Amino acid sequence: MKSVVILISGRGSNMEALLAAVARGELPVRVAAVISNRPDAKGLETAAQQGIATAVVDHKAFAGRELFDAAMAECIDAHAPDLVVLAGFMRILSEGFVRHYEGRLLNIHPSLLPSFPGLHTHERALAEGVRIHGCTVHFVTPALDHGPVVVQAAVPVLDGDDEATLAARVLAQEHVVYPLAVRWFAEGRLRLESGRVLLDAERALPAPLISP
Repeated sequence: MKSVVILISGRGSNMEALLAAVARGELPVRVAAVISNRPDAKGLETAAQQGIATAVVDHKAFAGRELFDAAMAECIDAHAPDLVVLAGFMRILSEGFVRHYEGRLLNIHPSLLPSFPGLHTHERALAEGVRIHGCTVHFVTPALDHGPVVVQAAVPVLDGDDEATLAARVLAQEHVVYPLAVRWFAEGRLRLESGRVLLDAERALPAPLISP
């Protein structure tokens, strides 16, 4: 069984979705640890209540990004994970860190990449007047929010939407596709080839990942 370390910075709702999928027997992984860069991250308490090891590597205690990333990598590697999952981890990672976990570092981003990388994705989508929005699970590369795409889920942008309603609709889909992507990795169905993700087609994808 593959082991996973989850990185969070706050509540960790995507972490909660992953843990729930494990508890239901839908995600064949062992969550070895949950690690945060913030000691007050609510998700640490959630993980600890489920008997999962937790740790804090406070970015404020380090003089620079590289020093923080080195300490974070040391903490992660103590658990020898097969996969590292970013679940609302709000730190830009150095190239060295990303290269260290190349091909085994996943992130979820609240837009249909390559549209709207970075922050404030829902606000920007509304400002641009797009009719379809969504989320993307991708392998992390040194280019921010531009790694090879594993899976995306789309939602309609409805008349009358504001940032909160659109964000809630997207988040519901994040909680579906992130466990799905991690399951594919755990089953050995994902591979990177020439910068693209290839998925073993033994089982078809779920019918269109577009939610009302």
